[in-house]
Amino acid sequence: MNILLKSAKIIAAGNKDLHLKKKDIWIKNGKIEKIATNIETEGQTKIIENKNLHVSAGWFDTGVSFGEPGYEERETIENGLLTAAKSGFTDVVLNPDSHPVPDSSSDIIFLKNAASKSSTALHPLGALTVKSESIDLAELFDMKNAGAVGFYDYKNPIDNPNLLKIALQYAQNFGGLVFSYPLDKAIAGKGIVNEGHVSTKLGLKGIPSLAEELQIVRDLFVLEYTGGKLHIPTISTANSVKLIAAAKKKNLDVTCSVAIHNLWHTDQLLDTFDSKYKVQPPLREKADTKALINGLKSGIIDFVTTDHRPINIEHKELEFDNAAYGAIGLESAFGILNQLFDTDTAIALLTKGRSRFGLPEAEIKEGAEARITIFEPTDSIRFDKNHIYSTSKNSMFLGEELKGKVLGIITGKSIQLL
Repeated sequence: MNILLKSAKIIAAGNKDLHLKKKDIWIKNGKIEKIATNIETEGQTKIIENKNLHVSAGWFDTGVSFGEPGYEERETIENGLLTAAKSGFTDVVLNPDSHPVPDSSSDIIFLKNAASKSSTALHPLGALTVKSESIDLAELFDMKNAGAVGFYDYKNPIDNPNLLKIALQYAQNFGGLVFSYPLDKAIAGKGIVNEGHVSTKLGLKGIPSLAEELQIVRDLFVLEYTGGKLHIPTISTANSVKLIAAAKKKNLDVTCSVAIHNLWHTDQLLDTFDSKYKVQPPLREKADTKALINGLKSGIIDFVTTDHRPINIEHKELEFDNAAYGAIGLESAFGILNQLFDTDTAIALLTKGRSRFGLPEAEIKEGAEARITIFEPTDSIRFDKNHIYSTSKNSMFLGEELKGKVLGIITGKSIQLL
């Protein structure tokens, strides 16, 4: 099927000839055939028009969880990718957050095959260690050859620094990207929320910022010794930003991400004891959210992620102490970022990250494969359960005013419109 986007405003800051220009975009057999002011269609063509139609390169999320295999009641791969498509994402990196965890090449092949018919492309992470138990390294090289884009024991910190050292040294042989979750479990103890005034007032056990920062310091020292490629997912404190900045000044090959909810919410919301606000890392203080936003603007923080983690109601709507960690975030990602930043910046953040995972960049240019997100940036909505496509409904943005809406994606010959 051929597609014509009529009078679409293009957001592509890296292309001065097209950025903020209104153009027709003709997609023929999955490729961008022509970009011009006015294009006459030929043959059978689907025309997409909107009063304020905007397009950008397809959006990319560096870390989502679904459930399959093992937790299909949370989310299947099929519906998870449909949710991502309806949320504007043409590509997502899948966390190894299933049962069993993917720690072999056959597991990676299963995930790739399960996603093969979806409009949104799935790029799986393999577990760094066997069963994510932080004892023995998993089959990293074999998983890389099968399609794994990195290695991560999801939300499980690497307690043994020598294991991280060996992983970084070994992965250098094939350009592997090693993840290390920033949490010192001995310091965190039995904490479940940010340690501070709010946790003391509510009588909830706290996780001090030190637990995150001490682990980052250790990991950066190991990286400086070994070399290699390190990614630190979902940092959450002001001092973590400073530590990453210092490491980058030393030219260490380190990147980091921040979860969108850690940019928007703070631990002040915990007064309600609502378990939808129970996440890892925990919601921090206002000074931290400000530092994280500034870290994104300055480029110290490389990527935003939804850290999308569906949790079914039986494990989420419990007493705060007993509820599972996690929140969904794909459906609300654009609306939140478009509130926090101007639209150009929001789109820049949503399209970053592919090269770090060894993936080709998505571009809007003639001859390129179509990997396009279609959206409208000015309409506001009150986010409610009708806007949630995930099987699980554990969003912490219900009731929030979001700016802009996704209209669909085009990936090659596939199109997904709302």
